Amino acid sequence: VQLQASGGGSVQAGGSLRLSCAASGGTLGNYVMAWFRRAPGKERELVTAISWSGVNTYYADSVKGRFTISRDNTKKLVYLQMNSLKPEDTAVYYCAAGRSGSYYLSQPHLSEDGYNYWGQGTLVTVSS
Repeated sequence: VQLQASGGGSVQAGGSLRLSCAASGGTLGNYVMAWFRRAPGKERELVTAISWSGVNTYYADSVKGRFTISRDNTKKLVYLQMNSLKPEDTAVYYCAAGRSGSYYLSQPHLSEDGYNYWGQGTLVTVSS
């Protein structure tokens, strides 16, 4: 599966952005989806993930209550709505896909090792 992330840009603190990840070459419903980010000088970290069914999600503590992940398996799209952005959210954001079991209530993967496919990244810059 190929992933194409878009929607990054520059915004002032307190603003909002919505990132999109378009998938092609596979059935999105077979995959857990996630957004990772890499801030300048830091390791890549998991921001949020969503199970194939959309029932279960995970959020890093740093983004809880501000970011929302969603998916549309029919349209092969995954979204990351980012509100109340902070300068520390500045990073390159990557969408990723990992093979999933078919259990409806399965949980999303929390380790990078669980993700097989990566998008190219989109830059988000938040100024104070």
